[in-house]
Order: sequence, then C-alpha cells, then structure tokens
Amino acid sequence: MKPSYAKLQSKLDLQDLETILALQRGRNLAGAAERLKVDASTVFRAIKRIEKDIGEVLFERSRQGYLATELGRELAGYAEQIETRLEEAREAAFNQSSEPSGKLRITLTDTLLHSVLLPVLARFTASYPRIELELVTTNVLANLSQREADIAIRVTSSPPEHLVGIRLGTMRSAIYAGKDYLATQPAGKHYSEMDWIALDDSLPDHPSQQWRRAHYPKLAPRHKASNLLAVGGAVVNGLGVGIVPLAVLREHPQVAMLEGPVPELDIGLWLLAHPDTRYLARMKAMFAFLRTAIVLPA
Repeated sequence: MKPSYAKLQSKLDLQDLETILALQRGRNLAGAAERLKVDASTVFRAIKRIEKDIGEVLFERSRQGYLATELGRELAGYAEQIETRLEEAREAAFNQSSEPSGKLRITLTDTLLHSVLLPVLARFTASYPRIELELVTTNVLANLSQREADIAIRVTSSPPEHLVGIRLGTMRSAIYAGKDYLATQPAGKHYSEMDWIALDDSLPDHPSQQWRRAHYPKLAPRHKASNLLAVGGAVVNGLGVGIVPLAVLREHPQVAMLEGPVPELDIGLWLLAHPDTRYLARMKAMFAFLRTAIVLPA
C-alpha cells in the first residue's frame, strides 16, 4: 500500500495550493474569493474537492470562519514559499529596467495616514510611476506573514521580532485646546477642569488614556472619538481639551499647546515588513524614501 504522501503528491497542484493559501489568509469564503477573483461558491467547491482528493480535512468550519488544520497550515506554508520564489523570479526577469514596479499595500492608522504619510507620498509616486499603492487604514497590525499587507507603519515601543524594519522617528504628543474654546473659559482655570476629548473604549490601553488616568484619575472625558485624528479635529473645532500628536496639529493656527510635549507619551514610529519580501525593488524604494522623507516635529 502506498503511503499517504504519494496520494498527496499525485493529486495536489499549484492552483490547489493557491486556493488553500487564499482561504487561510482570507479566513472565510468571501475573503478567499476576493483574493482569487472568483465567487465564494467556487472556493467552497475547490476546497471540498481538494480535501476529498487527499483524504484529509484542511479547514475546520466555525462561527469565526475557516481555521486551517495542522496539515492546512503546512500546505499554506509551501504555497507561501512558492509565492516568494515567483516574486523573486519576476524581480530577476524585470531587473533589467531598474525601475521598481508592481502593487504595494501599506497598512497604517487613519491618524498616521493623514498626518505622516499623505503629506509626502506624492513625491514618491512622482518618482516611481510604475508602483501602484493600496492604503489600508486600521488600528490592527496586519499579518505581514500572510501578505495581508506588504508594509506596516505603526507607533510602538516593541515592534514584533519576526518583522524587519526601521525606526522613522519618535511620535511626540501634547495637550491642546482650541483658541476659541479657551476664550470662553474663566481666567486661571486649569485644563484638567475643562471639557476633555479622549479616545473611546475601543482603545482603553492607549498611552494617552493611561497618562490621563495616572495624572487625573477623577477626570471623566466629556467627548470621545475613535482615533487621534478625530480627537485633533474636535480640539480644532472648539469641543475642548485633548492629547494629540504634534504631527497632527503641527503649528495649527487655531490651537494652543497647554502642556508638552509630554515625554511619557513619546513612542517610536516604525516601518515594518516581512523578511521574505524586504528585498523587492518596490519595497526597497519605499523604505529608502520614507527613511528621509518623514520628519516628525520635536
């Protein structure tokens, strides 16, 4: 009787591996279908056929989606290796032109997108007309190992050890209020007694939340927002006092800095990538560009 791996080798092809990898990354049929540019029913039928062919379950179905089994993860790993080698081959084939090209998917927060990246990005796109950008905003660090993004830009004191990257600088923050709002407050009133704008409960451990609780434990924010960009907008438009990065409100004429920059709120800004993709020309171009283009206010 032939061992099971012989059956596996005879039934599995590159398209099957691509489908397995897409479902592991997409976590559900819709996510996999979007990656493969097919409909969800096609993915469903393909996975059922592959599992029948090899006689093993590759994904456990649950309310959270499709979770890869040990064998499913192993096969997805082989698919990733093939994907990486294909990228290498393409890079070698087009290396003659020396002009980086292709799609570059960058994940970062709304705050970083608008205050740090977008102000400099037009210079990059002008220099590299063959690179296509996808900008994905989220507070969650994308899984770069599973190619949810090529590059992540994040504020962190401890970047993940399995990623490679460079520190672009230090994000500093201060306590701000709108000048029009301050004009309505009694002389000598301390900012801790004014209306505060803070991040909402989805980010309870954000450094700004921890600092406020440590220094003013009885202070209850009157207004809340989902990100620091919104907090900054609320400050500018006179809703009250808030902790905002200097990069968001740099020299804004309608606001006043009440205290800061606050050293306890300093945090590193990192440009991160997976080691397997760092060598690609378009990745190298973005790393080299952002290393010098981004200048954070001190």
